[in-house]
Amino acid sequence: PMECYVHPSIDFTRIPEMLAKQREFLLNQIKPLAQSRRVYPPLQASQFQPNLEGIPRAHHAAARALAVPGMEQAGWTLQDMVLGTGQGKEADRQRSALKSELLALVRKVDEQQFSWPFREPVDTKEVPDYSDVVKEPMDLSTMEKRVRTDHYKSKQMLYSDFILIVENCKLYNDDRSTYVQCAVSMDKYVGTIFRKEEMRL
Repeated sequence: PMECYVHPSIDFTRIPEMLAKQREFLLNQIKPLAQSRRVYPPLQASQFQPNLEGIPRAHHAAARALAVPGMEQAGWTLQDMVLGTGQGKEADRQRSALKSELLALVRKVDEQQFSWPFREPVDTKEVPDYSDVVKEPMDLSTMEKRVRTDHYKSKQMLYSDFILIVENCKLYNDDRSTYVQCAVSMDKYVGTIFRKEEMRL
């Protein structure tokens, strides 16, 4: 059976009064800092011309809203305004769709038999001179991390890293090696999963 312990030192009949006192105390602490009572003069449409220099066109509506007197003083930022509009939601949707598409492409390549040498970074303890030859290492696990952290802004950026893996492999290894054969197979396969306009470097 459940039970409820009634503390003898608390006067439960006075709880509404205690809560009212606590509310009054908090409001008195907030009042000197709050600007909610400040009244701004009405906007004159002919004079309201916010500075939009350096702000992307897609964010102009949010920037105009932020320029209304009192918005910044209330703690709003441009990012808040963008996220609160349809523009922000649409940008989030597009970013999420791109991330899903890029992850799918990385996984497609990772699933291929030829990708085994490229799934993880080259172990420079086993290959000490690798860093002397290859100045910008790349591998599929690093690409997946980049996708998840929104590094890639387009398919072209992802494609360039696939090609970087291929070029690094050819640069370090002998043309007749198994590694280069895998790189050639990757190059051919990647060419089949990207459109021509997405392969412009």
